[in-house]
Amino acid sequence: MQDLSYPIGKAVFVENLTPSDRQALIAEFELAPAQLRGAVEGLTAAQLDTPYRPGGWTIRQVVHHLPDSHSNGYVRTKLTLTEDSPVIKPYDENAWAHLEDSTFPLDLPLIHFDAVQARWAALWKTMQGAQWQFTYVHPQYNTHYSLDFCLQLYAWHGKHHVAHVTSLKRRLSW
Repeated sequence: MQDLSYPIGKAVFVENLTPSDRQALIAEFELAPAQLRGAVEGLTAAQLDTPYRPGGWTIRQVVHHLPDSHSNGYVRTKLTLTEDSPVIKPYDENAWAHLEDSTFPLDLPLIHFDAVQARWAALWKTMQGAQWQFTYVHPQYNTHYSLDFCLQLYAWHGKHHVAHVTSLKRRLSW
């Protein structure tokens, strides 16, 4: 079950990123929409409605989850750049994944994911030195997270969910 939940492993975070580390992470981050499109291309409705692991979300839910999650992350980044250590609003991602709109066709969430990734990557590229150390507070964990952490998290997050799709396709020989 662990491998099915974390097909690329759990996220590993580096404390002090260099500018070249950030550039590499932004480049990885920018690839996620195309990788997701490639992963779901040609899948049937039945395949899209298959959970990637027992008790897990369907591929369709995963596709809807990515723009939901990354939209929240993008807003958190903007709040962090414009406020002093804002306390962010958590959301119940599992409840969101079970809302009716997560059963809809994939055209809109794929467009949404393209757009939020492009805007967020453009914002990441404008950030300078100390801004990467600006933090937000996640009240669920009572922890300050830097924007360096945030970049690493969401670069990993896109690859993580694309791997849910691609590993299921491999396992089922789709």
